[in-house]
Amino acid sequence: MAGETVITIIGNLVDEPELRFTPSGAAVAKFRVASTPRVFDKQANEWKDGEGLFLSCSVWRQQAEHAAETLQKGMRVIVQGRLKQRSYEDSEGVKRTVFDLDVEEVGPSLLRATAVVTKAASGKSPQVQQAARQQGAASAEDPWSSNTPGVQRPAGDGWGQEGGGYSDEPPF
Repeated sequence: MAGETVITIIGNLVDEPELRFTPSGAAVAKFRVASTPRVFDKQANEWKDGEGLFLSCSVWRQQAEHAAETLQKGMRVIVQGRLKQRSYEDSEGVKRTVFDLDVEEVGPSLLRATAVVTKAASGKSPQVQQAARQQGAASAEDPWSSNTPGVQRPAGDGWGQEGGGYSDEPPF
């Protein structure tokens, strides 16, 4: 939408994502991200923390469930979304303004960590997805699966598979 402020923030989760459901059944996960800039003080010859930014974030629907399953307190994350401002009056009658982020994308930072990405099968319960992962089964509708029926992959496709070399041939 025109005029919206889209930002990307990199920081650490301050608390565990909280997953809730609206009365209509839509999932929403809320979490806070702390982003603290670091600056080098030449006089002291050391790095110092700047003032931290704490931003409340909301992510919706299937992505909310994935975020709640994946993200943990303290984890470094990359979050992109639309910055929203809202004003309210606190219990003492003082007008307050806060900023929230409506999340479009969220994921772990790989700067100092590794992650294993598992494609979530749409429309299947987490139990069915887990069973499929444990059996090493690949969905017939997943064109990237290595054992999709009717799909041949060239040897040495550049992705560390046997053959070892890069090929200009498409992997399907």
